[in-house]
Amino acid sequence: MADLLSTPPRSSPLLAASPDISRGPDSRHRCSIDVGADMHEKELDPEIQRIFQSSEEGSRKGSHCHAMKEKIGVDKRARRKLIIASTLCVLFMIGEIIGGVLAGSLAIISDAAHLLTDFASFMISLLALMLATRSPSKKFSFGWYRAEILGALLSILFLWILTGVLFYMAVRRVIDQNYTINATIMLITAACGVAFNIIMGISLGHHGHNHSHQKEASNSKTDASNSNPGLSVQEAVRHESYGAINSNDSDTEPLVQVKDTRHKERENINVKAAFIHVVGDLIQSIGVLIAAFIIYFKPEWKLADPICTFVFSLIVMVTTFKIFLDIVNVLMEGTPRGIDITSVRRSFLKIPGVKDVHNLRLWSLSMDKIALSVHLAVDSQTDPLKTLRLGSAMVRLKYDISESTIQVEEYVDEMDDCTHCQGAK
Repeated sequence: MADLLSTPPRSSPLLAASPDISRGPDSRHRCSIDVGADMHEKELDPEIQRIFQSSEEGSRKGSHCHAMKEKIGVDKRARRKLIIASTLCVLFMIGEIIGGVLAGSLAIISDAAHLLTDFASFMISLLALMLATRSPSKKFSFGWYRAEILGALLSILFLWILTGVLFYMAVRRVIDQNYTINATIMLITAACGVAFNIIMGISLGHHGHNHSHQKEASNSKTDASNSNPGLSVQEAVRHESYGAINSNDSDTEPLVQVKDTRHKERENINVKAAFIHVVGDLIQSIGVLIAAFIIYFKPEWKLADPICTFVFSLIVMVTTFKIFLDIVNVLMEGTPRGIDITSVRRSFLKIPGVKDVHNLRLWSLSMDKIALSVHLAVDSQTDPLKTLRLGSAMVRLKYDISESTIQVEEYVDEMDDCTHCQGAK
């Protein structure tokens, strides 16, 4: 490694795209790669080729390892929406608990318990918005992203305890059948619950609707950029990785709009999650309302109340178990859902000069923030800085990996037989 870094600068071993690059019927690029005195051709994906061209330009303009980092502030609009939703949630939860006790309905109380967990999820989303802006410290070098995961885990465990208690009480009611239900109060409370969730859904959904218009407006500004994918990726690498953007350069303006759009989508993920919670509550409230109508018109069918509790308990366990598995995967630093580690490895191997990929690690810092570390073994004729530039740009643009550490080292034959250099199985 020391020999590699101490090697004096050479002429570019990875030829930048020359004017004679040909496009075949399959829209593949072919470029010449200089390895010693020999010249041979290597077929590259169009995406990799464009990123390579961009990294060459970025190296000429100068680079900085944190140029891709954006200063992210708190999404004040999302925060305001979540604060309003949390306040309304607490107020109606208190009202629903009172109504459930007065009506003697476990279904109403179980609906209130679900509201409690929704309130906890809103608080976790607010916490995530706040902590995402905090800089890493000496003690927490990755920042505070895992606080969101721990909060979600505590929320789910608390919900399971409440669900177990309500399930037990429902079983006792089915066995004893020694209970009375005030159908009128139950019906009024259930109807208020449906109305409340509709209002909440409209409130949170309006944010996403407005955002979609912003996205369309952004896309309309970037049509020219998207019509030339080579240019857009080229500017993206310059902005994301290794080069400064001149704010007066009109060519870079469309790309900035694209990146801002992606950033806003990421910022609003907590509001979207809150909206999904409210939709689930609405379905549950409709079920309670149906049970209230049944008991109101047929008091002898009061078993509809504990039956609703059973159904809601099952729904809660099914919907939260997947979230629980995702949390465990994050805490165990498993490969993030939706990313194929084999695909990432193949993408690295497509980089000119890379002969081996090992110590590839992918893990999640939070539900939507992914980290990567990898060793790239290159031949002696390859410029390690160009490989580093291209690899960093590739994982950022193709896989949206926000934290990456790439070590470039010289390839040796022993790597073929080294057990530590083998890929994940």
